[in-house]
Amino acid sequence: MRKILLLTFLAVAVLGCKKDPKSKPKTDEPLVKHEPGSVLFDSSEVVKLEDKQLTAFYRAQNFHTFWVDSTKRKKAETILAEAEKYGLDPKDYYLEKIRKYEKKYLDLSQDDHLTYDFLLTQSVRRFMIHVSCGKLNPYHIYPNWDLAQPSFNVNKTLAEAVSGDSLPKVISKIEPQHVVYKRLKKALAYLDTFGKDTLKQIVFTEKIKRGDSSENVIRIKRRLMFWRDMERTDSISPWYDRKTANAMKKFQLRHGLIPDGIAGAGTVAALNFTKIQRKQQVIVNLERWRWFPHEMGRQYVIVNIPDYRLRVIKNGDTVDTRRVVVGKEKRRTPVLSSTFTDVILNPTWTVPPTIIKEDLGPDAAKDTNYFRNRRLKIFNSKGEEIPSSKWNSAKPNNYRYVQDPGDDNSLGNVKFNFRNRFTVYLHDTNHRDYFSRNYRSLSSGCVRVQNPLPLAAYLINDSIRWNLDKINEVVATKETTYIRLKDKTRIHQLYWTAWMNKRGELEFREDIYNYDADLFKRLRQ
Repeated sequence: MRKILLLTFLAVAVLGCKKDPKSKPKTDEPLVKHEPGSVLFDSSEVVKLEDKQLTAFYRAQNFHTFWVDSTKRKKAETILAEAEKYGLDPKDYYLEKIRKYEKKYLDLSQDDHLTYDFLLTQSVRRFMIHVSCGKLNPYHIYPNWDLAQPSFNVNKTLAEAVSGDSLPKVISKIEPQHVVYKRLKKALAYLDTFGKDTLKQIVFTEKIKRGDSSENVIRIKRRLMFWRDMERTDSISPWYDRKTANAMKKFQLRHGLIPDGIAGAGTVAALNFTKIQRKQQVIVNLERWRWFPHEMGRQYVIVNIPDYRLRVIKNGDTVDTRRVVVGKEKRRTPVLSSTFTDVILNPTWTVPPTIIKEDLGPDAAKDTNYFRNRRLKIFNSKGEEIPSSKWNSAKPNNYRYVQDPGDDNSLGNVKFNFRNRFTVYLHDTNHRDYFSRNYRSLSSGCVRVQNPLPLAAYLINDSIRWNLDKINEVVATKETTYIRLKDKTRIHQLYWTAWMNKRGELEFREDIYNYDADLFKRLRQ
């Protein structure tokens, strides 16, 4: 009976930190003696459950029961009961079953005592893994994901935490320590301070601006009041007055929209998100931050894909911010973490396979001036440059296409390289007008950076040989120049759509790749 009860639970509980198929979790056995008053049991009882991690844990306890102290059991139960504070589901930790066992603890048979001990150990282990590393494995969900696995020795950590009566402190320690994660937890609690959301949806028909009157204005005002962007003492009339427009600007700023005070289609769509939807959005972003690197580095560049922003961080402070253009929905910018290796001034551009297949091949077949207009050189399999007249449109993948440096080069004036399996990079662009747009999911996967030369100077970090004036001089020559970076600056391309800013305000961004709803569904399966 015990095996039937536990096997289903254990099958997923031990896998929580196995994010990266290329890495393995730490499995050192905890060197902790068994608790006084614990009961010795036959090792076969745990071995037959076919869980190597659980067997290792109890081997370190000399195959004695672990949860002898009622106070420690109660602390464990309390932590599991507070799973929702972390955006987790208490049902994942068999809380009700644990409570039933605890209620009749003194009357349990020896067999049930052992079942309960195993169950509580695995429930707490599972919770610790979920809090630290996340519940789900992103490699099983996203093909464009490449982050190293967060890991810790869960057996050793659990044994030492419970034996030292420090389980709550240890839970806080193994959580991500990044300020965004900490504020997301506060955001989750803050959302619970809002009342019940019973407001009707706003049906968009036309833009509403200051001076307009409409029945929709009443619904808009109620939404703005609900989200505390507008004072509840303000008028609920159908007039879109100055106070309403100003409140709308505040709402728009919190949602990454153009703060023009006009209720357009995008603004109304954001207003129509319910409290439950926003809470779910915070929960999925808590999960993501458990997947993200727990140590970002002393100096790093971080891109938040749906926010279209790049930030340069040094010693915990943001020292620079840039607008970026990211991959369109069908050519998504990958989530990854790497280290910058070099900067190329006046780079050439070699057309990648996806663009050859989906853009160049079909377009060039219809336009005889395609290659000339784009200054693209064509090279055959022998590396020989050939004229466009000898290009075989039926076999576009048989060639290599290279664009020389220049004002119309697709990579612009600079390219930032870092190792990754997607062959993506940061770069300048010849379409700088895109940065003025609010929606900037427009590239083929690489991240385009606004005004990138100061970033190049920062990463090169050589004020004598490669200051900004020198970089501009080299760019003016149009000659390709490679600069190897001596500093190990990390680059993190991440994806998160909700956070709490330093003023304690909730911020949300459009889920441009439609990840959020699907991820929440998976979390609650």
